[in-house]
Amino acid sequence: MKAKLFFSFCLIAMLSLLPSCNTAQNSPGGKSHSADVIIYGGTSSAVIAAVQVAQMGKKVILVSPDKHLGGLTAGGLGWTDTGNKAVIGGLTRNFYHRLFLHYQDDNAWKWQKKSEYGNKGQGNVAIDGENRTMWIFEPSAAEKVFEALVTEYEIPVYREEYLDREKGVSVKEGVIQSITTLSGLSFQAKAFIDATYEGDLMAAAGVSYTVGREANALYGEKWNGVQTGVLHHGHHFISDISPYVIPGDPSSGVLPGISTGDPGRFGEGDHRVQAYCFRMCLTDHPDNRVAITRPPDYDSTQYELLRRVFASGWKEVFGKFDPIPNHKTDVNNHGPFSTDNIGMSYDYPEASYAKRREIILEHTSYQKGLLWFLSSDPAVPADIREKMSHWGYSKDEFTDNGYWPHQIYVREARRMVGEYVMTENEVLGLNTVDQPVGMGSYTMDSHNVQRYIKEDGYVQNEGDIGVHPRDPYQIDMRSIMPSQKECSNLLVPVCLSCSHIAFGSIRMEPVFMILGQSAATLAVLAIEKGKGIHEIPYDELRLRLLEDGQVLEN
Repeated sequence: MKAKLFFSFCLIAMLSLLPSCNTAQNSPGGKSHSADVIIYGGTSSAVIAAVQVAQMGKKVILVSPDKHLGGLTAGGLGWTDTGNKAVIGGLTRNFYHRLFLHYQDDNAWKWQKKSEYGNKGQGNVAIDGENRTMWIFEPSAAEKVFEALVTEYEIPVYREEYLDREKGVSVKEGVIQSITTLSGLSFQAKAFIDATYEGDLMAAAGVSYTVGREANALYGEKWNGVQTGVLHHGHHFISDISPYVIPGDPSSGVLPGISTGDPGRFGEGDHRVQAYCFRMCLTDHPDNRVAITRPPDYDSTQYELLRRVFASGWKEVFGKFDPIPNHKTDVNNHGPFSTDNIGMSYDYPEASYAKRREIILEHTSYQKGLLWFLSSDPAVPADIREKMSHWGYSKDEFTDNGYWPHQIYVREARRMVGEYVMTENEVLGLNTVDQPVGMGSYTMDSHNVQRYIKEDGYVQNEGDIGVHPRDPYQIDMRSIMPSQKECSNLLVPVCLSCSHIAFGSIRMEPVFMILGQSAATLAVLAIEKGKGIHEIPYDELRLRLLEDGQVLEN
């Protein structure tokens, strides 16, 4: 009961922080503002898009619902999902070059000598001396680079400004005229870019979108929809484990986090959304370590399923404590029960701001509780508890948020249904792309979507898919455009038009930055021509993208 009361208190406290006032602005006051391009979002894609507009000589304003810029790239995801780094060009490559320069300074290595760090990346080296890029980094280093970019290009940033999703988007004959935030600020522009993880501007403008997984039959795919029995990555239950409170007794009820519903027929579509988590930045350096403590709302029964996993012999807790500089980690999910809070993300894409805060708080509670469980519960093998005792929160990361990431990993939310839908067939090279504005190369990677009870009475996870493209693939210009009849001056480089499983590859942070630059380029060309975005000849866009260093083919 005390835990529930504390959770309610925390929720009320967090809801009180919703944007009823304007804080942390670095832009002048006033109620009405205008620019050539308005970018809504504080993600890595948003910042890169803003820089591109500025480089092309147009006025841009960044309207961010976030206080901190950079999204996941500055929010804990330092173990970059690069794929083939050769197809990462333009301003995106420049971002990683700036990180390289940051770590060339000995002062950047406060807790570890550069020579001691090693050079391990995700399929690549962390520090690429030949190409002068750095692919693995601390959250604070990434944020420093993003802040330097908006300062260098004198980009006005309005922080913690939340779009009025009910009546804050003025559209006339398919053209967005202005957007208004909950604080009452209004922003007019000739072109708009929605670079949020949620696609709130896109949705509020009346653009078509979807949430969840499509049926395989819709786009002729194989890896979309419900994927019961498909077990990739090792993030599933290897042993037979009972889902019931009293093992083997259905009448006793099910353990937390397990669905009692029908998982769905294989290959059919559903409303479910893959799991979210926080990418935690932990450290084992004693002088920079903040101890993991028991959360006031801790409930050990939330982790009973993990007790049974340990009892089955599983011990791979540290499989995704990926090393980043200065004795820190980017902690990701690993195994059948992990930081991925399976089944708790379904409502997030369409939720109100208040409901999203509630979901974020629940994820925070779950993950902090998981850390304490691994540190203290007698059911956890002694050697794991001992190893966990060396880890804690990084004292110099997320310092204004209790050393906790300020961005939840929204792996997927809304996806636009636009002029062209990217599918697994484009990703796998089965369909050609005629008008590329960037390239991707990472695995089609969907995290688990649900935890259900099999017909044999044991628990299993579903939705974790990992299918590798043979080669880097092209991303079509039309996939970042709404249907022309719906909107002619909006571009969507993050919640772009693609199927669930194609998004599993495209959703990587470097690709979002690449598409942000391309979206900005197209927006400016449309302004210069006095036309809608759909009327710009692709060849003109292609020429400018290549001039700016974008990579459009192998």
